[in-house]
Amino acid sequence: MEIIGLFIVLLILVLILAARGIKIVRPWQKGLIERLGKYQRTAGSGLTIILPFLERMIKVDMREQVVDVPPQGVITKDNVVVEVDAVVYYEVTDPLKVTYNVANFYIAATKLAQTNLRNLIGDLALDESLTSREVINTKLRTVLDDATDKWGTKVTRVELQRIEPPQDVTDAMHRQMKAERERRAMILEAEGHKQSAILKAEGQAEAIKKVADADKYQKLTVAKGEAEAISTVYGAIHEGRPTNDLIAIKYLETLEKVADGKATKIFLPLETSGILGSIGGIAELLKEKTTAARLEPTRQDEGMQQG
Repeated sequence: MEIIGLFIVLLILVLILAARGIKIVRPWQKGLIERLGKYQRTAGSGLTIILPFLERMIKVDMREQVVDVPPQGVITKDNVVVEVDAVVYYEVTDPLKVTYNVANFYIAATKLAQTNLRNLIGDLALDESLTSREVINTKLRTVLDDATDKWGTKVTRVELQRIEPPQDVTDAMHRQMKAERERRAMILEAEGHKQSAILKAEGQAEAIKKVADADKYQKLTVAKGEAEAISTVYGAIHEGRPTNDLIAIKYLETLEKVADGKATKIFLPLETSGILGSIGGIAELLKEKTTAARLEPTRQDEGMQQG
């Protein structure tokens, strides 16, 4: 029985020693091994054996982590109190520094972020702070990364979650935005009416120009046709070589057509008196030609009888 009891005691001691001396480090961890309070070495992922009761292991998470910066009131450059909060993303680059150079990295990073947020927002007016989130994020990340470098960490990203001004300021901003949108709408509407009037005037001017061009083309075409007709008639007259009696007859026919009109007064050209004076001679000439034409058959008959 004593042997069994001793065996059980030894087994328990072995299990305790194994539990104290065998350590498993996960892939995203680093193990800092201390012996009697002094740093000895850094263990990577996998199975690691340490001396029980003499050595201890501190596991450090190397994954990217998040620090939630709680909301705080910040005074802007134009003396407006805004509520600001942010999140800071960081990763451990040196497990020794993050363990031995800072007592509580989470609290230290939170306070550092709050302090620098107050400084950055305090240098900006309200409108600038609301529209410069990316600038604030970049500046805050740079400041935090430089400050936390001695703590063995690297700040990868900083994001502002919200910047909220007081309710009365928010209402005033909404009214201002509404007035600005109404002003833009009125300007756009006026610009639309202006463009419509301009286009309408241009259309009317173009239509008038087209009509004038068409009328001009019509007149030119008619004038050209009349000129060609006059030229043709003039050429035909000269080629036909008209005699004076033919011209006189045509003149009389023209006067007859003029006299057939409904007008009570007829204006004759100045040379009409001279032409009328020669009408008698023309009549005698025509009469002589007519008499000669009538006598010609009689003469032919007399000749036949004599023969």
